Amino acid sequence: MPQLLLFPCNGNAVEALDALDAGWDVLGFVDDALSKQGTLCHGLTVYSRAAFARWPEAQVLAVPGSPQSYRARRAAIEGLGCDARWAQVIHPAARVSRHARLGRNVLLMAGVVVCAGAVVGEHVCILPNSVIHHDARIGDFSLVGSNVSVAGGARVGENCYLASGSSVIDGAEIGDFALVGLASTVLRGVAPNARVAGSPARVLG
Repeated sequence: MPQLLLFPCNGNAVEALDALDAGWDVLGFVDDALSKQGTLCHGLTVYSRAAFARWPEAQVLAVPGSPQSYRARRAAIEGLGCDARWAQVIHPAARVSRHARLGRNVLLMAGVVVCAGAVVGEHVCILPNSVIHHDARIGDFSLVGSNVSVAGGARVGENCYLASGSSVIDGAEIGDFALVGLASTVLRGVAPNARVAGSPARVLG
């Protein structure tokens, strides 16, 4: 039974508990906040980074990030020094085509569908009931909210944030570090570093 450490003790990691079946030995959370270390979260201890050395064989699922901090995900994840230990956690109620490809340190929550030809990069978190359609691509370090639809052939760059309820039409390209706001509809390309919202999505001032 593989051991697992969850980083950090945030909403994404707490929800990841629901995706873990009895085949995992969850050791606890790791968090840099001193106020959390030594406490219990959903019955699991919150440790400092010393836990990575304490359990050198444990796999790691790192799911930091929010609309406010998503741009820092790459630095936060790479800074853990766990490159050879990344887990891949897929909720039993998620559906992944045998013709799709998933990277390391990926979390797919309940109801997620990844269709044929789709590619989900490394260090990606996809929240419940989102669909990555055929031949779409989600770049490394990106966060995808709940009830998101990424249509066929669309390209989402690295370190992006797609907020819950948003939709990306067929073939659209979203540049690196872009943010798509809640319930937005992307009908054309989104430039790198842009923040867009609305239906159709427009650049925020």
